[in-house]
Amino acid sequence: MDARFARMLCVLCLVLTVRAFTQEGFKEVLLKRLGLSEAPKLHKRDLVDLVIPDHVKNKYMSMLKRQRVKRRALPSLAGILRGIPGNAGEVLYSNTTTRQNLIFDMEGRIPKNSEVTMAELKLFKKPLDRANLPAKQSHRPVSNARVSVYWVQRHHDGTNRTSLIDSRLVPIRESGWKNFDVTQAVHYWLRNKRREPMFLEVWIEGERVGSHASEVAKAVRFTSQDPKDKALGKPELVLYTLDLENYGGPGDCKEEAVTGKSACCRQKHYVNFRELSWAQYWIIEPAGYQAYRCSGGCLQPPSPLWRFGYGERSCAVVGSSPLPMMYLIKRGNRTEIEAAEFPNMIIEKCSCVTGG
Repeated sequence: MDARFARMLCVLCLVLTVRAFTQEGFKEVLLKRLGLSEAPKLHKRDLVDLVIPDHVKNKYMSMLKRQRVKRRALPSLAGILRGIPGNAGEVLYSNTTTRQNLIFDMEGRIPKNSEVTMAELKLFKKPLDRANLPAKQSHRPVSNARVSVYWVQRHHDGTNRTSLIDSRLVPIRESGWKNFDVTQAVHYWLRNKRREPMFLEVWIEGERVGSHASEVAKAVRFTSQDPKDKALGKPELVLYTLDLENYGGPGDCKEEAVTGKSACCRQKHYVNFRELSWAQYWIIEPAGYQAYRCSGGCLQPPSPLWRFGYGERSCAVVGSSPLPMMYLIKRGNRTEIEAAEFPNMIIEKCSCVTGG
């Protein structure tokens, strides 16, 4: 891992959670702290034909799933979305990947004053049709296909950008329901605040590099949202929520809280890497994250205690957790992808801390 990049990301968390900067002001503070004259030069062309190696993807997903285990339990079922029929049934084939588009109408589906704690995409895998398997067999048998789910962010200029949400190996010869954790995709959709459906893409690839594994993976078929697909088991999006009135996290700021006037609490503060011009082509995953920040005031100790070394009490971070990330690095003329878990990126708890 590039040590300078690691330090930069740790500083990123510190700066963003202390106060809000303009984009240029934030960039200046960051470069000054690191003693850099300019940010790494990465462009959109660095992402063209970029392939995430399996070992990097597996490492990232492993870190992400370890983080998701901490999710609060006992959510209530908010609804099962069946998807929007029609053009959503499109399936695209290439030499190495099969891509299936899915669209879900999300408007009005999530109760007010609630939090989506879990969202599952359920796909029904059709029974294997051996006629779709390649005639020529390999000396290395292929038992699985890699199935990855991406959230699709549609820009106003007509271009799309995807974010990896979940990825797993699916046995080729097994049929039935396969579940994928797409909670992060729903959170991204909520952040966008657009009155449009949520777009997902399902990528089916070989379990390893090689033409034979890719050909075998093409035999994996899921039911689609296309009405012409008469197979049972249409794609489903299952949402689980918590009523924040009853289950809001202790120490989290209320919606009406005013910075500096409320008691010390943890306030939502979303960092969108796609909107930071210097980071949008540098940080591959995630597209953004809820960093939080500490805000509000604290009761001060009686003035006689100040003589004994007690200073002013202030609202500060007392608990944090890491953030898994995938990012680009330049090594000479080569552009490579790495994955790492960066500590202290997500504030978990705020409390009043006494100076001195």
